[in-house]
Amino acid sequence: MDEAKWYVVHTFSGYENKVATNLETIVENRHLQDWIHEVRVPTETVVEIKDNQRKEVERKIFPGYVLVKMVMSDDSWFVVRNVRGCTGFVGPNGKPVPLTEAEIAALGVEKKEIVVDYAVGDTVNIVDGPLENFSGIVEEIDREKNMVRVTISMFGRETSVELELDQAERMD
Repeated sequence: MDEAKWYVVHTFSGYENKVATNLETIVENRHLQDWIHEVRVPTETVVEIKDNQRKEVERKIFPGYVLVKMVMSDDSWFVVRNVRGCTGFVGPNGKPVPLTEAEIAALGVEKKEIVVDYAVGDTVNIVDGPLENFSGIVEEIDREKNMVRVTISMFGRETSVELELDQAERMD
């Protein structure tokens, strides 16, 4: 079986959630989980201030689009294409084109969990980026943001730097 890839489906404006829900229901009812793996409507949480009231609102990042992780075949294409509210796949002449790894990472669709073997207080060596080969002490680890804060000694001064989790390795 082919590998599942992410595709972008165009929908009527305002129908994104309905299309996603309908597609998930069809997948469930017809037992198509092997073909259509995941359906997402990319959203972000935004703070809106109206009448001096702060309110967190879920806002669609791409109105009119739904992301579908699926194995492309004539059958799976037909199922997705014929969901009510769906107007077709994004690609030249409506021919589906999968998203690249870089596009998927930029959209934050799939979170790659990075397992680290260091903890706060450990000494780490920086293995990538402009501070490569410097070492420092871990101050904070933020797995949500894929970030680690390390204090390094540079020119005799303590400097706090933010790195991606995989830019640092524990020193033995």
